[in-house]
Amino acid sequence: MRTALSLSCVTGMPVEIFNIRANRKRPGLQPQHLTVVLACRDISNAEIHGAELNSRSLVFIPQEIKGGEYLLDVEKTAGKGSAGSVTLILQAVLPPLCLVKSPSMLILKGGTHVPWSPPFHYCSEILIPFLKRIGAMIELSLERWGFYPLGKGEVSAYINPAHTFAPLHIKERGKLKKISGLSSVANLPILIAQRQKDALLNLLRKSGIEPPVEVIEAPSIGKGTFCFIKAEFENSMAGFSSLGAIGKKAETVGEETANGFLDFMNSNAAVDLHLADQIVPYLAMAKGKSSFTVQRITRHLLTNIWVVQQFLKREIEVEGALGESGRITII
Repeated sequence: MRTALSLSCVTGMPVEIFNIRANRKRPGLQPQHLTVVLACRDISNAEIHGAELNSRSLVFIPQEIKGGEYLLDVEKTAGKGSAGSVTLILQAVLPPLCLVKSPSMLILKGGTHVPWSPPFHYCSEILIPFLKRIGAMIELSLERWGFYPLGKGEVSAYINPAHTFAPLHIKERGKLKKISGLSSVANLPILIAQRQKDALLNLLRKSGIEPPVEVIEAPSIGKGTFCFIKAEFENSMAGFSSLGAIGKKAETVGEETANGFLDFMNSNAAVDLHLADQIVPYLAMAKGKSSFTVQRITRHLLTNIWVVQQFLKREIEVEGALGESGRITII
C-alpha cells in the first residue's frame, strides 16, 4: 500500500487497493496505515474513498504534489496512544516529496523504534546515505525516541528537491572499512544496555571484530531497549539491529544484532535484505540501468517489485531463488 500510494503521487495514476491486510489478526487500515493515506492525500491534494480505521479497501486519486510543512501524527489519527511506525510513513512520502519544486519539512510523531519496521537509526544511517548517492537531499533528526506500546517519539525530516535520481550499480560491497554500534535503554537500568553490548561484542570477537559500541540512555516517554550496528564497506553499507521486549534477555538483543551482521558477512552481497525493497522504487524512477546484489531475495522484495512495475513499467530482472542471495537489475 505504501509503495502504491507513493508512486500514485509521483505518476498521477489513480489506484484502488482492496483486501487490505486481509489475513492479519487485525485486518484493514490501522492507525499507521491510515496516517500514510492521509499524508499522501495532503501532499498530493488527492480525492480518497475508504480512508478510515479498519477499512479494507481504498480509492486514491492524486492531483498535483506539493512541498511544504506537514505534521504527521499517528496518535492523532488513532484517537489514542499509538506506536505506529513513523519510518514506514516516511517510506511513502519521501519519493514524491523529493521530486517537487519546493522543499518540505515534516514532523512525524509515533514509534521510532518498534517491531516490524525499520528503526530510525537504520533509516538515518543506512537508507538516507544510499539515497544521497543517487541524488536525494534528505536530512533526518531524532527529537525523541518512541518505543512500543506508548510511542510518542518524534522525528524531523527536511527534504530538498532532487528533481531526478541517478542510477546505481553495486556488484560487490568491497572490504569492510569501519564498523560501529550503539546499545541503548530508555527509562530502564543502564546495566541492561551494557549487557546488550557485552553479548554483541562476545560474538563479534569470535570473528576477530571488536568495534566501538556506545552505551546511551535514550530520551523517551516510554521504556525500551535497542541495539544497532552500522557496517561500512568500500562500495556499500549495511545495518543490523534488535529491540528489547518484556521477558527478552538483554543478551538476546545483543546476540541478534551480532548475528544479523555475521549472516550478512557470510554472503557476498552488496545490499542487506532490508534495504533492497526500499531502494527499488527510487532506482526504478532513475534514468538509466541500475543493478545490485542482495543478501536474500524476500517475498517483500518481490511484492514491491511487482507494485513498482504497475506504475513505472520498468523491466526488472531478479536472479536468484526466494530465500537465497541474488541480483536485481532494473533495465
